[in-house]
Amino acid sequence: MSNNPGRVAGFWYLLLSVIAPMRLMYIPSKLFVRGNATATVNNIAAHEWLFRFGIVGDLVCAVILIFLVMAFYRLFKGVDQNLAVLVVIFGGVMPALINFVGVVSDAAALMVVRGADFLSAFDKPQRDALAVLFLRLRDLQNTAAEILWGVWLLPLAILVYRSRFLPRFLGVWLTINGFAYVTISLTGVLLPQYQDKVFSLSFPALLGELAIMLWLVVKGAKPQPLDAAALSSSAA
Repeated sequence: MSNNPGRVAGFWYLLLSVIAPMRLMYIPSKLFVRGNATATVNNIAAHEWLFRFGIVGDLVCAVILIFLVMAFYRLFKGVDQNLAVLVVIFGGVMPALINFVGVVSDAAALMVVRGADFLSAFDKPQRDALAVLFLRLRDLQNTAAEILWGVWLLPLAILVYRSRFLPRFLGVWLTINGFAYVTISLTGVLLPQYQDKVFSLSFPALLGELAIMLWLVVKGAKPQPLDAAALSSSAA
């Protein structure tokens, strides 16, 4: 695998894809009851370790992101180093920081659910509402982070398109994927009542990341030697 940097990137991408849905999709579907703070809090209290695993999963994903973008940097630095740096910043460093900050909201919600002594001034319905407030803050952090989920795909798409060692259709798909995430994020901020609908309509575009991940895992990718890349560019 070390001789195929594309497969290394695919491995980290696959690992991220396996772990990330735990907090983003699985835990909300199992524990959160929309419009019912008491039921949500009771579910978290009854399945505290599942909720804690979600926090750990987010921390692990933050670390994986750094390994992923560094693998992409290694793969694409010969194509365009400046764009490869943008991939590292927008796709790794900044989302990882948001993940680390985001778990604070989940930890605060868990603290309220467990009934810390200093919260005794609040009655049960107030504590339930406070816990859900922290969960909503986490949702808003995810909505804001979707901007980065989209923006980092744009330099990556250009790199894929220019690389000549990956299919160009993947670069086009990633561009559409990136703009779809940005649209979902802005909808969540400006018109939150339509965010779920926009997400559903955008879902085919969001499969661009899945496509490149599977390509890298199955086929991998090796950058061209610099002299070969230069000859190809001059020939074009």
